[in-house]
Amino acid sequence: MTTAEKHPADTSDLLCGFLAGLREALTAPFSLWAHGSLAGGDYQEGRSDLDLIAVVARPLTSDDEARLTALHEGLDAALPLAAHLHCSYLALGDLDDPARPHFTWAHREPFTRTVTPITRRELHAFGLVLHGDPVEGTLPPVDDRTLKQYILADLAEYWRPATQRRELWLEDIWVDLGLMVLARSTVTLREGTLPSKAEALTVLAELDAPAEVVADVRRRRYDAAPATVADPGWPERRAALTLDWLVPALDRTVAGHSADG
Repeated sequence: MTTAEKHPADTSDLLCGFLAGLREALTAPFSLWAHGSLAGGDYQEGRSDLDLIAVVARPLTSDDEARLTALHEGLDAALPLAAHLHCSYLALGDLDDPARPHFTWAHREPFTRTVTPITRRELHAFGLVLHGDPVEGTLPPVDDRTLKQYILADLAEYWRPATQRRELWLEDIWVDLGLMVLARSTVTLREGTLPSKAEALTVLAELDAPAEVVADVRRRRYDAAPATVADPGWPERRAALTLDWLVPALDRTVAGHSADG
């Protein structure tokens, strides 16, 4: 994939505008890759994030970061869809360490974060090249052991403690991500593949996740005009259903695969 023409119209406009802006903001050659839903074939315009990686020829300077921030802020002000655009910027010489943080724009603000082994595996498995060099031969691959260790640590050290903060699970985003992460992690640990979010919903049913909650996630992600749930007690009941299932499911998954070595 080398152009944005096959994407929905507003997404194509945003990607074209972003590429044009990058050509002005970055004084060195760069590549732009997509991963996540956009690359995996499960993209829902206006609901899915646009998950991008830019590889630049040299480390960013403070002036580079200022220009990139201005680019993202300008797009955000002009195009509503730009709120979903997330991009991490990796220097060509800094690609080999998944623990290294990189300048990132996401959730409408700049910060630094790592490009995880999952993202790296996605890029190799089905990443889209929107501009520049291919992923293979540029980004070092992730071996199965590193990927497994990352997934188990993420489940045990991030998601399991988050289940103790009940107030988080009143929000759509935590319910959606919590269920999806557990389902997708289960498949990756078991089979080595990276399922889409649509596939993860099927896996959740196989894992006996609460049907009402899975239906709620599906409705909000895929219905053309998702209806508002009339029950004012639903967020609290949904949180209880989610946590009652997710806590033991996380514990079983971590314990089972940790024992596998």
